[in-house]
Amino acid sequence: MPLHQLLTKQSFISGVLWLWLLVIFTAGVEAAPRGAGAAVQVRIATVDRKEIPHFTVVTGTVQAAEQAAIAAKISGTVVTMPVQLGSRVKKGDLLAKIHAEELTARLHQAEATLAQTRRILKREQTLLQKHATTPESAKTAAEQTAIAQAGYDEARAMAGYTRITAPFAGVVARKLLTSGDLTTPGAVLLHLENDQSLQIEVMISERLLHTIHPGDELTVLVETIPLTTTGIVIEIAPAVDPRSRSAVIKLAVPSNTALRSGQLSRVLVPDHEKYSLFVPKSALIQSGQMETVFVVADGQARLRIVRSGTQDDAMVEILAGLTRGEKVVTTSSSRLVDGQAVQVQP
Repeated sequence: MPLHQLLTKQSFISGVLWLWLLVIFTAGVEAAPRGAGAAVQVRIATVDRKEIPHFTVVTGTVQAAEQAAIAAKISGTVVTMPVQLGSRVKKGDLLAKIHAEELTARLHQAEATLAQTRRILKREQTLLQKHATTPESAKTAAEQTAIAQAGYDEARAMAGYTRITAPFAGVVARKLLTSGDLTTPGAVLLHLENDQSLQIEVMISERLLHTIHPGDELTVLVETIPLTTTGIVIEIAPAVDPRSRSAVIKLAVPSNTALRSGQLSRVLVPDHEKYSLFVPKSALIQSGQMETVFVVADGQARLRIVRSGTQDDAMVEILAGLTRGEKVVTTSSSRLVDGQAVQVQP
């Protein structure tokens, strides 16, 4: 091999070796502990144990606080039904009219009978004043008039059943019959709901009943809207269903135009107490998937791997890696390495 090629090759190998040594030296300098150097000024916080709320999520149903199944009290044909599904009505508005000829005829008969007994009573009273009849006869006429009056009142009430009106202001939630349909006593014509006053009905396990009291405020979630609101406990069933081992509670919720009767809701019910450790968020150092903190002990900062949980604007829950009462660094963490001498600022 020519001499100049040999020299060039040797120079290249020497350069690579020197570069490799430089990298090793530089890395060694960066990895060297600085504990022997000047102490770093830091602030610390104590690992504290706090109670955190723990909830069980139960499902509930949105329903109107005021609702009614409007049913017929007589037999007949529905001749008028001026409402539709979703119609909004006021108290006293006409919902349906039923045609029943026999009730009309009975009312006319009762009117005639009452008029007749009144004439007889008036005549008997006039004759009694003239001593032309006996007191017993006048008394009988009065009793017959009272009976006729009762019959007339009954017939008029029955005739009034042909008109069905709204018992309260609300909206027609279901409509089961239409004009021309035949109805019977007890047959439901429609369902009326007051959608301005809604509540949540929830079945609560007997295990959780002791945690709930009238007036308690519980968080309610309606995911389909979506909506997060607060419900106030207004009713708690006094007995537990032996089959489901649960009881009904009802919560009043604020009026919301997006809420509809029958919607699925979720209620957060307080469960057993839970305690956990907390440190300031500034103490937690995140490097990829690894979470660490610096713990101050004997004037040095010791790196500790931890596992965090829930957090808010100021504090973070520590699930593993720390014990209560330990001191963690909250400032100057970027200037520290494991074993670094520190001086705690007041």
